[in-house]
Amino acid sequence: MDPIGVVLGVVLVATFVGSVVTVKHIQNPDRAWEDVLRSRFVFGVPWGTIIVLAFVFAVYLFVQDGISDFSDPVSIPYRAWSYYYPLGMLSASFTHASAGHLLSNLFGAAVVAPIAEYAWGHYPKRGDGNRSRTLWTTPWIRAVVIFPLAVIAVGLVTSLFALGPVIGFSGIVFAFAGFAIVRYPISTVLAILGGQTVLLTTYEALLTPIGLYVPRASPATAPSWANIAIQGHALGFFVGFVLGAILLRRRQYRPDPLRLWIAILFFAFEQGLWQIYWYGDQNSFYLFQGPGIAIVTGLALIVTLAITASDRPIVPASIRQRLARSPADSRDIRVRERTDRILELAGSSRSTTRDAIERVKTIARGATPDESGPFATLTERQAAFIVIVAVIALITGPAIPTNLFVISGETGSADASISVADYTIEYVEGSENEIVGVIDVGAFGQDTSVESSGVIVSSEKRHLWQESVTAQQLEFTGEETVSVGGPGWRETVHVERQGWKPTGNDPVYQIWFSEEGGEEQLAYTSESSQADVRVNDRTITIDTEGEAFVLEVERTGSNGDTVEASTVDVPESDETARADGIEFVREDGAIYADMDGTVVQVASEETYDRLR
Repeated sequence: MDPIGVVLGVVLVATFVGSVVTVKHIQNPDRAWEDVLRSRFVFGVPWGTIIVLAFVFAVYLFVQDGISDFSDPVSIPYRAWSYYYPLGMLSASFTHASAGHLLSNLFGAAVVAPIAEYAWGHYPKRGDGNRSRTLWTTPWIRAVVIFPLAVIAVGLVTSLFALGPVIGFSGIVFAFAGFAIVRYPISTVLAILGGQTVLLTTYEALLTPIGLYVPRASPATAPSWANIAIQGHALGFFVGFVLGAILLRRRQYRPDPLRLWIAILFFAFEQGLWQIYWYGDQNSFYLFQGPGIAIVTGLALIVTLAITASDRPIVPASIRQRLARSPADSRDIRVRERTDRILELAGSSRSTTRDAIERVKTIARGATPDESGPFATLTERQAAFIVIVAVIALITGPAIPTNLFVISGETGSADASISVADYTIEYVEGSENEIVGVIDVGAFGQDTSVESSGVIVSSEKRHLWQESVTAQQLEFTGEETVSVGGPGWRETVHVERQGWKPTGNDPVYQIWFSEEGGEEQLAYTSESSQADVRVNDRTITIDTEGEAFVLEVERTGSNGDTVEASTVDVPESDETARADGIEFVREDGAIYADMDGTVVQVASEETYDRLR
């Protein structure tokens, strides 16, 4: 960082610190901030949050080898690929795909995890004095042992029941939010809406106080919502919510229903939990925006009811009594009416005699007259909670057969591949996506499949298959790196694209692989392509022969048959080559055909945006 950047960074930090000190000085709360924090935290510090964030950061640095290349960690082996691959299942919730992914989740957790930890508290009982404590109620054990272990347990749940090869801490961040929003709905939503943005923006400003940004093209990519594990986020939120609901039930606390409903609705919309999508044909996607919003709105109400609804039975007493009446009960009622009439004529006390008869009948049946079955005492709150449990079952159910599927790891559409330990790296075009192919993706009466084109990393031993670099991305950048490995080791494979684009037609290109310090290996060659120009009745086609690009010149007869063909290598820069009377000149990344003074451009070298 240059001196100006250092000065601006210091000014930025000083501005923040000064703002906090000033606001604290002018504020006159009933209790000081320190007292509020110390009432729930040991020494007023959220030790559990700090330990968890430090753990996740250490995993990124030392397990994923982010310490060697912070922007390019080893991520492929740490995804939740299959139940047959325990390493991925155990590590997926605590590893990340990139530095940006890591920082986004860490800052999100730094905002909401302390609220969840504060709601749980290091001091579960106020005013307990010097009474004996168990391990569960000892403050420092709750802070540095129980809270981190609970977070790890939630992480394992979200990875074990995630749909697809997920990676990242975001499921746990959503669990923090679900837990905190039950106790502090408005505070949690305000923190989520603004806190993470403040931290991320401040961090970027410290790294780059003044930046120069130039408009640039970008490769075609899938919509942002199609790359987010919505199912994993929803699962994390509901797991956190259920845990928070159980805690509040034990503490007999009931939040304000309106505040809770508003907070859940705002959170679900802002975090995109309504973005339910599915696959269409030719790598397209369907976004169920309307149904998604309806589902999220309905679930927000159900979640609110599960916490704040009353303990009244959902079935009114009159209906329960009617449901409880059997034919025998009806006969008893008729007999009782006749008995009442007889006693009335005889002048006896009806109430005393009738009570005696009812007691005898109750003892004989072994139940009360208004009992109506197992749902007689089911309350409104319990019914809503059962719906929440059913929703969790619907979310987690599809993940079980998916994670039991065995991936073959074979594509059958690559020219060549490179092996690194148990990994196979290859480049394919139009190969079926092995991950999406686990389940039938047909929708709306279509028989669809999802195809992948790009650099594929697979391992039968690890039951993994990943489209690591898309063909569009490689066409845009021209070169990429793919890191594979495991705990304690890493290997990086360099991928490079070279190609020529005939005038008016599709490009012809080659894909090369090379390991660190190793020789380049040709992995893929595309089909030939003809320039959309003719030179004196001759067609010019760009093709490959072995590792070289060539120009094919063909003359056709009146019937369209080829009568003569010749081939020449693409000339080097500022050099020429001749074939069938045509002189090919290569200048400034373009190839020109010159015949009898007529000069036309027949091809141009592919260019790439490598300034990243």
